[in-house]
Amino acid sequence: MNGKTLLIFEHFKELRLFLKSISLSRPIRVGMAVTVPIIIGIELGYFEIGLALSFGAFWSSPSDVIGSFRHKKFGILFSAILVMIVSFIKGHLYFELWLLLPLLGLLTFSIAYISVYGFRASLVSFSGLMALVLSFSQETEGLKVYQYAVLVGVGGLWYLLLSKIWYRINPKAETEKFLSETYELTAEFLETRGRLIDPYEDHEKLQSKLIDLQNELTENHDTLREILILSRRSSGRSNYQDKRLLIFVQLVEMLETAIANPVNYERMDTVFNDHPQYIEKFQNLIFEMSYQLRMIIEAANNKNKLPKNDHIIQCFEDVGHEIALLRETLYYEEYLMLQNLLEYQEKQFEKLKRIKWLLGEPKTTEIDFIDNKTANRFIAPQDYDPKLLLTNFSFKSTIFRHSFRLAVTVMIGYAVGSIFAFQNPHWILLTVIVIMRPSYGLTKNRAKDRIIGTLIGGALAFFVVFLVQNPYIYGAMSVVSLIIALSMVQKNYKASATFITLGVVFIYATIQPDTVTVIKYRVLDTLIGAALSFAAMRWLWPTWEFVEIKESIEKSMKANKNFLHKITEYYQHKGSIPTSYNIARKQAFLETSNLSSAFQRMAQEPKSKQKGADKIYELVVLNHTFLASLASLSTYIRSYETTEASDQFRIATEQIENNLYKALQYLNGHSSSGDDASTETHHSIEEKFPTFTSLNIKNLASANEEVERDLQEAHLVWEQMHWLFSMSGKMLKLSKAVRQDW
Repeated sequence: MNGKTLLIFEHFKELRLFLKSISLSRPIRVGMAVTVPIIIGIELGYFEIGLALSFGAFWSSPSDVIGSFRHKKFGILFSAILVMIVSFIKGHLYFELWLLLPLLGLLTFSIAYISVYGFRASLVSFSGLMALVLSFSQETEGLKVYQYAVLVGVGGLWYLLLSKIWYRINPKAETEKFLSETYELTAEFLETRGRLIDPYEDHEKLQSKLIDLQNELTENHDTLREILILSRRSSGRSNYQDKRLLIFVQLVEMLETAIANPVNYERMDTVFNDHPQYIEKFQNLIFEMSYQLRMIIEAANNKNKLPKNDHIIQCFEDVGHEIALLRETLYYEEYLMLQNLLEYQEKQFEKLKRIKWLLGEPKTTEIDFIDNKTANRFIAPQDYDPKLLLTNFSFKSTIFRHSFRLAVTVMIGYAVGSIFAFQNPHWILLTVIVIMRPSYGLTKNRAKDRIIGTLIGGALAFFVVFLVQNPYIYGAMSVVSLIIALSMVQKNYKASATFITLGVVFIYATIQPDTVTVIKYRVLDTLIGAALSFAAMRWLWPTWEFVEIKESIEKSMKANKNFLHKITEYYQHKGSIPTSYNIARKQAFLETSNLSSAFQRMAQEPKSKQKGADKIYELVVLNHTFLASLASLSTYIRSYETTEASDQFRIATEQIENNLYKALQYLNGHSSSGDDASTETHHSIEEKFPTFTSLNIKNLASANEEVERDLQEAHLVWEQMHWLFSMSGKMLKLSKAVRQDW
């Protein structure tokens, strides 16, 4: 198969997956919810009623996003209530401009401020804002204000009913979609780690890719956790959901094991430089596991298509044979490193086999399911206390500033559109609420993509309208364009903006002949709305990430510190793994991912606002590397029978935690006691750590398997202790330096 054929095949495969995905199913739902009431209304002679129902359905649809259906249901319901209230209030806002503007600003602020209650609330808020700005384009002829408002609310309920029916038809769609994505991302993560073994690869580029993949995986894990656990609350337990939850647990542990590294990267690079024959052996093994995860996606739920273990077992034998040769040489330390790395891959293989076993329809009696009480502890409930509204009512709150900024921008946009007699001033407002986000970088990118997409869409619409003069074709093309636009909002906002413009122009083309004027004003309104949004983010109470990122660094550092504490407790007391241990692990991964996202937002801001960026980047990388070391330690002590934790281990972990505690004190603006002696203490503690050389390891080694296992444990554990202690010291110094930049 040549290059062009392969490229076409890959694109065709992506298209096929897209057509089968839930990314397209939701826009189709929205399209049905909007068009059915209008068609029925036209047929029965009640167009105004059908239009009101359609608007209600469309405005309530943003809450229909990936997640548990229980959350979707309440989100759509509250959206329907909000758009009904907003439509009723807007129906009475017929005042002079000088009085309308402050009322419009107050309404915008109040609706946007709902976002203090989290992501789902922000979607409800967006529904309310859409209802507010688009209501300016509606004249409810033949309907009283209260009738129109009620019909809009009923339209939201109609969308909820349609979503419920859709969910009942295929309740497993979201679970399977996110599991498939998690398989793919995990496979790519393993593959990238496999490439990282080669010392001649671009490690900086691969490490950056690993961080991005880890962030994506953490987000996927969070969504899957919600879908799988909350579905058991609303619809009860089922074997299907319970098995998928166990598969999810294995995938989470695969990520931890993939991140884990038995020694630090510099030492491992040295080993592979000295013994390059192991690079290909280990890569073959890791790439095969990656390949098998992708084969699981292809197999879907057909157990007969699941990949076999023969090839991967052969890979293990090849690597094991080569490593065994080192045991008889003077390179015993290298042997221990490679043996530890091999055993980590064996643990990875155990998880892979467990996934295939669960997919192979084992007997229910053979499965140790997770009980509801344990599972529910992994879901943090959203706080809906009314006190949150008062707590955030300050310019210190990001949501408060965003709401206030949005309200002022909407007032300015409406004033500009009204004073200069624009054809559709509500388009300016719609552009503002769609583009403007609390983050400067995201607003800038969306503004740019919106402008480019609108220009492309306007040009395409002009040629289509010039060539085609059939209103029925316009109607069909508008529905198709809007469905495509909604399906691409998350993946490619520029393309989404292009199809939104096409859809809007085609809708107007069906009801008025002067389409060129519509296109002209559409482009002009978008340019003004985008310019206002960008200017507001730059100069109206801006939120700069270099200030906000301090909280993300603190949370990540605290989560890592807590995870280390739980690892230490388990190492000292053994027994079954407590749920609090797994929760601490989850929190460490989540907060480290959030920190990376915060730094990416900071990197998109003006250079003049990226204060201390180099030091902050070092802290971000150190937090990721620290977590990788913790994952290595965690994987080892959970997977093997270990010896009793020594006093040296306890002292080392206490010092590492103490370094992190002092670093957190610095980040909070407090000086730690005993700062002058910190460097001296650091060196004195480090000198007490055991050191290993090839010679003394060789002298300690014996044919006694138990002694060798103890030596292997000591080598890995103390390698990690050295590494963790070193990193905690660097984090302490950087925290002190970064504080001076804030």
